[in-house]
Order: sequence, then structure tokens, then C-alpha cells
Amino acid sequence: MKCIGCVPNFSEGRNENTFELMKESLIGIPNVKLLNMEPDTEYNRVVLTLAGDENGILQGAIALSVTAACEIDMHRHKGEHPRIGAIDVVPFVPIKNVTMEECVTLSEIFAERISGELDVPVYLYEASARKPQRQNIVNIRSGEYEGLEAKLQDPEWYPDFGTNKFNPKLGAIITGARFYLISYNVNLKVHDVSYAKEIAEIIRESGKPKRDESGSIIKVNGVVLREPGRLKCVKAIGTAFEKHKMTRVCMNLTNFNITGLHTALEEVKKEADRLGIEVYGSEINGIIPLNALLDAGRYYSDNKTADESVLLKNAIEKLGLEHFQPFNVNEKIVDYMI
Repeated sequence: MKCIGCVPNFSEGRNENTFELMKESLIGIPNVKLLNMEPDTEYNRVVLTLAGDENGILQGAIALSVTAACEIDMHRHKGEHPRIGAIDVVPFVPIKNVTMEECVTLSEIFAERISGELDVPVYLYEASARKPQRQNIVNIRSGEYEGLEAKLQDPEWYPDFGTNKFNPKLGAIITGARFYLISYNVNLKVHDVSYAKEIAEIIRESGKPKRDESGSIIKVNGVVLREPGRLKCVKAIGTAFEKHKMTRVCMNLTNFNITGLHTALEEVKKEADRLGIEVYGSEINGIIPLNALLDAGRYYSDNKTADESVLLKNAIEKLGLEHFQPFNVNEKIVDYMI
């Protein structure tokens, strides 16, 4: 049986009624299962994880998107996380017995249907991208919702599906096929967000803009030159963590086989030590493949062939995943849930 994941991110992290309506929208759809729902009040964003076969996952993604379109109004949305619309991003992820190419086709079918049903522009990213600059979601989100109306008038940024007409309530949608992405935050015991932003610039693959001796950003033919960052397959930003009077380095690990949780954490710790600040544990948003945690467990274990339970315990402890709440492996590891 084919198993495909879908991890839609919606721009609402505070309205419990909206979350309940999203859950209800999936009732009665065969061959799709809601594995996880994680709202974040500071980001004002909710991330869901679904798994199912081709038809189930497509119908589930459409049902959730239609519900979100009814409930969310971007006119009123404020949040820490970059976003371009109410249905911000809907990625399709190969999990079992399915290829990336099949997930690309699925994302295109979703884009065509949802753009017509909701009258909203849709962009394709990652493996589905039809233009090189659209592979990276950061480029598509540049300017965010507030800059979208003007962006849509630029022929370079006409959507892949739908028209370039601005939808003020919904903004735009990004969809595509990608490898399993891990959303991972490392907490810093400092209130000044500039430290988190500096660390993010150093470790993320895209790095930071090059500057001349006066501190001005260097451009060539209008294009900003960049100093590459330290870690491959890592996107990172520094944000406030007001709930705990801290800040955090928020990362997307786009291929944990290349840069894993332990590597990302250790690099953040190295830079935090240099800056004289303390790391206070880390968090995984959503659910995670078993192998990603086992890799971290082996890194932190003397016995690389220890039992699975031992490796998981080591990973959870050394990554500091229980600083704020328990880490339940049966609710956080996708392999245990499907």
C-alpha cells in the first residue's frame, strides 16, 4: 500500500473552533488519517500531519483547505512566522511505496483544483517547482502577504495555477513535493533576538548578505551577494520566544540524512558559547521519522548498536526535548502512528 504524507500549514494558531472544524472536515474521507495537529499561538499558525493513499490524502488536503478558507481572514492575521496566505503551504511527502515524482503529480492536481475552487493564486515549490527561483520557499514568501498584491503584478511572479488577481482574504497558496522536513527549534536563554538572528545567519545554508567595509550590502547587477552558511539543507531564522522570556533559532531541516538534529543543535551550541549565552533545550514541531531520532541517539551514545528504546532515550535527553513538556514517542514519531 502506498503511504503519502501531507503537512499543511495554516495561518491560524489560536482559534480552537477553527481547529475543531478542520478535524470535522476529514470525517468520512476514506484512506486518510490525521496524525498530528500542533497550533502555535506566537506564530499564530497550525501545522497538521496527514497520512494516506493518493486519493485519501488529496481529498483530505482539499477539505482542510476549504475549511481554512472559510475560517481565516489574512486582513486580521499577525504572527511571528513568515507567511504568504491563509493556506500557507501544503507539501506532499513520500513516506512508503511512493516516489517523489508521484507526489509532484499529486501537488499539481491539488494546485489545479484548489486554485479554481477558491479563486486563489498557487505557487509550486521544491521538487514541483517549474522555475529554479521557486524551488526555495523563502523566495516565494519574500514580501509575505503584505507584499503579495504588488508581487503578483510582476510577470516573474505570476502564479503557476490560478490568475494573478490578488485575493485579500486568502493571499496565496504554496504547494509541492518534498523530502520529509523537520521543524526544529533551539531555545536560547537570552531576551535579545539579535543573538538568535546572528546564529541563524551563520548556520543556515543560504548564509547572509555580503557587506563592504562600511557595512553596506554588496550587490552585483541588483543581486545581493551572499556568504554561504555552515549547514547544508538547513533553513533558519531567529525569533522571539516571549512565552518563556527567551529567543530561539527556528530551523527547517530539509534532509535529515544530510544535516540531522544533533548536528544542528551542536552548531547552535557552538555559536551560543562564542556569544556567551546558554542553550536551553530544543523542540520538534509536529511529528518526526524514527530514523531522525535514532541518528541523534547514536551520535550521543557510546554503544551505536544499542536497543531502539535506549537510543531514543539518549536522543530525547541530549537534545533537551522535555524541557517544557513530555516527549511522547507514540505521538511524535510517524513510524509509530501509521
